[in-house]
Amino acid sequence: MRGTDWLLLWTLSLLWGGSFLFVELALEALTPLTIVWARVALAALILGLALRLTGQGMPPRGLWPGLLVMGLLNNAIPFVLIVVAQTAITGALASVLNATTPIFTVIVAHLATRDERLSPAKLAGVGLGFAGVVVMMAAGRLEGAVPAMAACLAAALSYGFASVWGRRFRQAGLAPMATAFGQVVASTVLLAPIWLWVDRPWAMQAPGAVPVMAVLALAVLSTALAYLIYFRILARAGATAISLVTFLVPLSAAGLGWLVLGERLEPRHLLGLALILGGLALIDRARAARPA
Repeated sequence: MRGTDWLLLWTLSLLWGGSFLFVELALEALTPLTIVWARVALAALILGLALRLTGQGMPPRGLWPGLLVMGLLNNAIPFVLIVVAQTAITGALASVLNATTPIFTVIVAHLATRDERLSPAKLAGVGLGFAGVVVMMAAGRLEGAVPAMAACLAAALSYGFASVWGRRFRQAGLAPMATAFGQVVASTVLLAPIWLWVDRPWAMQAPGAVPVMAVLALAVLSTALAYLIYFRILARAGATAISLVTFLVPLSAAGLGWLVLGERLEPRHLLGLALILGGLALIDRARAARPA
């Protein structure tokens, strides 16, 4: 990759890693559902404007049922699970557990597709990654920490299903930005009635400036802008290059959590992260070695 591509990749890792920090700041005064709904609703407005400014078409009507599923799997479920988890664990730990997403993707792809089978190298990577999860969760207390970590793993599994489900939009020729717009619109629609019923926003107290700014940053930077950079890297450097961001996001999230909030990962978390990243490296090497 060229220097510009590396700069974009690090920027993307900071934007996605920053989402865990923004969530922690927003949780000071807002509920998980309010944070997630505002994130996807604002991102939908921004991406819709970007589509119009670039002259790209909206998703055709026939693809919207599939986009509803994509919005559920790739936004609504994982976003809510991660934010709920961060009420009990730090954003740094949540980001480490979220790094298991490619591991779950490999498993789901093996079970659901014919052309993404588990090779010995991929299987070894999966085993190493889950060894890291066991190391992190084995010493955890049952009250709060383990259920929260399990919620992060469930979010990663949902992302894995979304990755396999999203293949249909590439096959249908839908532009990536249109797919991103469709899924955040779908998740906004899906979450709206639940948010209104559970949170009753008209009865909520007005939050302070910091939580509001955190939600704006979450929507504008970590969602809308991150999607735009993601697709730019994908077009310039390809899917193999973009997969490297998985290794960088936990580092960015942990660094920002330490710098702003004074968070620290425990030694077992660092050991678990090392095992997970080792597993991802094996999986990534197996993908690179696969014939085109």
